[in-house]
Amino acid sequence: MLLQIHPDNPQPRNIKTVADCLRKGGVVIYPTDTIYGIGCDISNPEAIAKIARIKKIDIKKAQFSFICCDLSHLSDYAKSVDTPVFRLLKSLLPGPYTFILDASKQVPKLLKTKKDTVGIRIPNNKICHDIVKELGNPLMSASLPMDADVEYITDPEMMHDIFGDLVDIVIDGGIGGIISSTIIDCTSGEPTLLRAGAGKWPEND
Repeated sequence: MLLQIHPDNPQPRNIKTVADCLRKGGVVIYPTDTIYGIGCDISNPEAIAKIARIKKIDIKKAQFSFICCDLSHLSDYAKSVDTPVFRLLKSLLPGPYTFILDASKQVPKLLKTKKDTVGIRIPNNKICHDIVKELGNPLMSASLPMDADVEYITDPEMMHDIFGDLVDIVIDGGIGGIISSTIIDCTSGEPTLLRAGAGKWPEND
């Protein structure tokens, strides 16, 4: 299904349709404040495994991140964050960043990395925010499988043509970006740039 959702004023009925689909183990393609992502409810192992198959990756080696609607989820899925790091998160989120944090025991084992860390995203995107809020759980998030055709990762109609038989819903929230989030590792106490992306960071200004 290709489902149009207004980027500035998401229709509650359509948001509920997506959340209901996710609760039933559905997989959706959705817009963020960077590129479109593919995701599911973090509490559904079968849906997570399905995304790994779509991306043709080993689920044990995959590096998925969580889409949260605000920082209130932080204490659920990350171990205690010291004050300077929390201030950094508060100053940059919502925004085009992924923060790597030490995972708490509530993070499903399937989604923990070998280093026992988790990537947290709070995109500055109303559709994303409203879906996660309606769902009541973070979304497990991954990038779409990439190939040489960059255009399809920005155009929801092309995504639907390519992935429509593999996922339950492709959300059309307008043309997406082509630059991924900036990844910051906060596990050592000193925030470190792992990947330069859409979010500004002193080292990649």
